[in-house]
Amino acid sequence: MEKDNGVQNQTSAGNGPDGPKKFTGYQWKTLWASTIGYAMDGLDMMILAYTLPLIMAYYGLNQVEGGSLSTITLLGSVLGGILFGILADKYGRVRVFTWTILIFSVFTGLCAFAPNEQTFAFFRFMAGLGLGGEFGIGMTLVSEAWPKKYRSRATSIVATGFQFGIILATLATLFIAPKFGWQGVFLAGVLPAILAFWSRRNLEEPEIWKQLKDENKNKIALGHLFSSFKKTKVTIGLTIATSVQNFGFYGIMTWMPTMLAVEMGYSFNSTTVWTVVTIAGMLVGILIFGIMADKIGRKPSYLIFLFAAAAMIWIYFQQTSTTMLIVLGGLLGFFVNGMMGGYGALLAEHYETEARSTAENVIFNVGRGIAGFAPLIIGYISLNYSLSYALGLLSFIYVLSALSFIFLIPETKGVELH
Repeated sequence: MEKDNGVQNQTSAGNGPDGPKKFTGYQWKTLWASTIGYAMDGLDMMILAYTLPLIMAYYGLNQVEGGSLSTITLLGSVLGGILFGILADKYGRVRVFTWTILIFSVFTGLCAFAPNEQTFAFFRFMAGLGLGGEFGIGMTLVSEAWPKKYRSRATSIVATGFQFGIILATLATLFIAPKFGWQGVFLAGVLPAILAFWSRRNLEEPEIWKQLKDENKNKIALGHLFSSFKKTKVTIGLTIATSVQNFGFYGIMTWMPTMLAVEMGYSFNSTTVWTVVTIAGMLVGILIFGIMADKIGRKPSYLIFLFAAAAMIWIYFQQTSTTMLIVLGGLLGFFVNGMMGGYGALLAEHYETEARSTAENVIFNVGRGIAGFAPLIIGYISLNYSLSYALGLLSFIYVLSALSFIFLIPETKGVELH
């Protein structure tokens, strides 16, 4: 008798001609575990962003040195993404998924005890190493478990985890930092990681990966990303797209609270209002994008959002009214980060099972690594110009991403995973 854990017929239970009549317990469990894992990513990155002024004051850092702490974390995620993505294809998605959250939780907690900037930077790098595996492995699990008709919608739910992580970071900073400083915030950040670890207990590997293992085909497959001219072109296009996505997001979310405080005179409570409005826009944008990508296709959805994001950023950073900055924050978040709803499915659909986790993690985290220079570059430009001017320049990079979808990335709506 098979175990009643929802694993049997993982991707096809109850399927009809128009898709599943009901989803399995296994599918929901992969969705939950992956969403919670990605929430830890958002929690960690935004804890740093929100406590950055306190950390800079504590260690006596300037804006460039402060921005480098975000860059170091993101560079760690690149190495972690490549390493754990490869390991997940070879040794299993769930097993390696668990390793990543343990590494993250340990080094996030240790940040609270860093005696100097160098030690803090090292702990941030190691935490980034663990976080690097969360996106790609979680998206791979969900993409392989959920049917093609709902694949983008399922991965969009995982993408909302990051936004909920930002909300947790906001609350932690708001209520813990005044009493226990930035160190207390980092210690509190370990607690949700325990929930993420618990959510993965007894989670089975996807059937499609088990079959690969039974056929002894689960080998290191990094070369698969460049196995032909067509595949290389797609890999380059997707790397450009993920780089732009992350560059814009981290550039805005790392420096926007500081810009509001320094240039607009916002109090912490006012920047919190901006954050809540912007994240609400992001959540709605991600979910709508997932529906659009399943309905009208990946490419049309991305092109609509990319051109809208380029226009929105340009308009947004021309504003001088504090009220308009908050009101339009929702639209900014909607278009700039709504596209996160599609990357999990998009990346999964371009690569075979033997290289899927590698592709998800390598491409997204190389993009995130390139984007790691966003806080540093914006910090540098702001030394000679204003932060609002530096952030407004981000408008142009979205056009570059749109060109990669037009010329390099083919449509994959409705494809079967192999």
